[in-house]
Amino acid sequence: MRREIIEEFPSVELREPATTQALDRIQATLGVTLPTALRSLLLETDGVSDEYGTETIWSAERILGDNIAFRGEGQYRTLYMPFDPLLFFGDNGGGDQFAFVCSPPRSEVFVWDHETDSRNLVSPSLEEYVRSALGSDGEDWYR
Repeated sequence: MRREIIEEFPSVELREPATTQALDRIQATLGVTLPTALRSLLLETDGVSDEYGTETIWSAERILGDNIAFRGEGQYRTLYMPFDPLLFFGDNGGGDQFAFVCSPPRSEVFVWDHETDSRNLVSPSLEEYVRSALGSDGEDWYR
């Protein structure tokens, strides 16, 4: 993904790039391969926040921390379907989380609805996800 796509939205906050070490740590700790588009984006900017502060794309540190929490929290294991096949990387600011399916690997973006535990396709690619999320006027653009 090119940083220029994000720069189409002037109110978006860009950050310094993530390090390859941070991205390798995500892969090693979670036992997943980062989708190419996500890895490329994080090497250009370590996360993307919209004009309201919603983290459309999380930092590498948050990707690792939140995925560890989702996979390891005992209460989540009893309330929800397994999170192990997913790699969460962003949210809508209202509780829903966006993810790639890593097992088997897919390039589409899915949303996990925290109220219903549903997992639905919302975008055919990370690029389209970014454009849709940043171009929307609200947290429920994908419904």
